[in-house]
Amino acid sequence: MAETDIVELQKIAAQMRGKVIEMVAASGAAHLASAMSCIDILVAAYWRILRLDASKAADPLRDRFILSKGHAASALYAVLAERGFFSKDWLETFATHGAPLAEQPAPGCAPGVELATGSLGHGLPVGAGHALAAQIQKHDYQVLVCVSDGECNEGTVWEAAMFAAARQLQNLTVVVDYNKWQATGRSNEVMQLSPLREKWAAFGWKAVEIDGHDIAALVDALDRSKQEPGKPTAIIANTVKGKGVSFMEDDNNWHYRVPKAAEVEAAKKELGLL
Repeated sequence: MAETDIVELQKIAAQMRGKVIEMVAASGAAHLASAMSCIDILVAAYWRILRLDASKAADPLRDRFILSKGHAASALYAVLAERGFFSKDWLETFATHGAPLAEQPAPGCAPGVELATGSLGHGLPVGAGHALAAQIQKHDYQVLVCVSDGECNEGTVWEAAMFAAARQLQNLTVVVDYNKWQATGRSNEVMQLSPLREKWAAFGWKAVEIDGHDIAALVDALDRSKQEPGKPTAIIANTVKGKGVSFMEDDNNWHYRVPKAAEVEAAKKELGLL
């Protein structure tokens, strides 16, 4: 990628982080830091990889993106609004009673949201089903699923991993947002995950490990994932919870904490938005 393209995507990622901070501050919802860790993954996917048309959100031939870590839905909503799937005004009603954008996605809550996610471990099995359907129907759409590292504690993730490898679902890619935290502690202390790349490889996947905040590396890995015949791809994206704001980074208090007005302003200044 050209340096100018990388800089432009980094600016978009900063804007998305700022929008998520505003949404969480206004609504009092949780999971701010988890949303911020996966922003670069979503920006790389939605601005450079996915073949999607916002005017035809239900096109049967569209690429699929499933945010399996539904608790980070604020990040997905911000990106979808920016890409034109629905009005940006909807973001102002995030996580309020009766509004379409629930704190965790509901079925069919908004154009571009593929699946109700919240209970962990469901996104990858559904994604594998979509990928298998594409192969059976001889369609060329790709399926991309973003899971959290804590989600890899779920048995359904590994059942889907075995299934995808057995069916040679080369049109399926999973990105693990590996921010090293779960709600109550370090991921490796709650349940030993490492060596995570080797685990995916042992399940028959092409597995790579990258810096999950390196936009160019993300685009390159996602692009290459389409080129490995006969295997699904797992991208272990090393990320930082609360990425982009120094007083939030790697501080698990921001899993549930809501920023105050002064903190919102300070965060936006760090992000270069003020």
